[in-house]
Amino acid sequence: MISRYTRPEMGRIWSDENRFRKWLEVEIATAEAEAEAGMIPASAARAIRRKGRFDVERIREIEKRVKHDVIAFTTNVSEHLGPDGRYLHYGLTSNDVVDTAQALLIREASAAIEAGLIRLGAVLKKRAWEFKDTPAIGRTHGVHAEPITFGLKLANWYAENERNRKRLTTAAEGLRAGKLSGAVGTYAHLSPALEKKICSALGLRPAGVATQIIQRDRHAFYVCTLAVIAASLEKIALEVRGLQRTEIREVEEFFASEQKGSSAMPHKRNPVSAEQICGLARVVRSNAQTALENVALWHERDISHSSAERIILPDSTILVDYLLDKTTTLVETLLVYPERMKENLDTLKGLVFSGQLLLDLAAHGASRESAYQWVQRNAMRVWQTREDFRALVEKDVDVRRYLSREEIAHAFSLQRHLRYVDAIFRRVFAKGEAASE
Repeated sequence: MISRYTRPEMGRIWSDENRFRKWLEVEIATAEAEAEAGMIPASAARAIRRKGRFDVERIREIEKRVKHDVIAFTTNVSEHLGPDGRYLHYGLTSNDVVDTAQALLIREASAAIEAGLIRLGAVLKKRAWEFKDTPAIGRTHGVHAEPITFGLKLANWYAENERNRKRLTTAAEGLRAGKLSGAVGTYAHLSPALEKKICSALGLRPAGVATQIIQRDRHAFYVCTLAVIAASLEKIALEVRGLQRTEIREVEEFFASEQKGSSAMPHKRNPVSAEQICGLARVVRSNAQTALENVALWHERDISHSSAERIILPDSTILVDYLLDKTTTLVETLLVYPERMKENLDTLKGLVFSGQLLLDLAAHGASRESAYQWVQRNAMRVWQTREDFRALVEKDVDVRRYLSREEIAHAFSLQRHLRYVDAIFRRVFAKGEAASE
């Protein structure tokens, strides 16, 4: 199902109509600044603002002949201007318009993505608090490690999402730059002061130095940031997939009443949304590679980056926006099974408390090497016989020389393991404190 947030808004941003609209905004701002500077007649600037318009199909028709999209655009706009058309695009090269307008498009796209990050953060926060005290088993290498709570997983995702918001802000700010410095960046036809005035009118700042184009390290950083966001979303989806496996089944992706999981097996309830998120995140990551390769261009400019950017910038922003909505829905509607989490926590008959038992033995005078040997021999027996770990330890004479039954019980305390969960939550969700730190 297509996201209710993604296609209409992001599709509009990257449409030909909006792209040409931004080009026209740059042309109008330039004409008005030039008129104020006395470079062109004020009447021409007024005409460009009042009568400047375009037709997408007409531009396409012209481009088929001239093989140049900016020339096709200026030709079409000039058709509506009469003699004043000679002042359109005055002193500009194509990329003065294209790169500056692209900054406006990326600003719009970034705002939509930021809104998606905010929505996801709100859902992650809500569900983290919902399951703050829900015990679960933590896993390392896919193997049971020590107890956590399910809320801690969500709090971790929330903190990462907040870091991604900061990254996006930084990357988007780096692309809030325009340039109108001409064919090789020397201001042969316009001045730096005029460029600053034009950029200011558009809500941009001028690039400090440019060639014919704004340098593509900015774009690479931006697309790589989108790739990091996508990777974080994949991280969430992958965890859902892992925890939904039948033998684990601690969570489950929402399954609609008329949904079908398999054409052959009517019992299947597959994590299809989570799998889609994982698959599409790969596409965003692959676009980052292309963005990095766009950084190195011949001399003051070639156009090897241009064709690629027509794909990777729209596709990456559209995909990340879609994945944010998809992941938000996944988390918001996720079915969580605390009873199953408790069952899995108890599966290893108490082995998950072995680390605390080792520390308590050392704290009561046993050497670490000896304590490790005593704990491990009992643990290995549990793996083989499925006996209760605590019962075995209580009968171990070496362990009992250092720990009483009460002290052993304290080593097996779930509450002891989770006693700092509240402190972690206060740190992550404290008002005014950066959760990413």
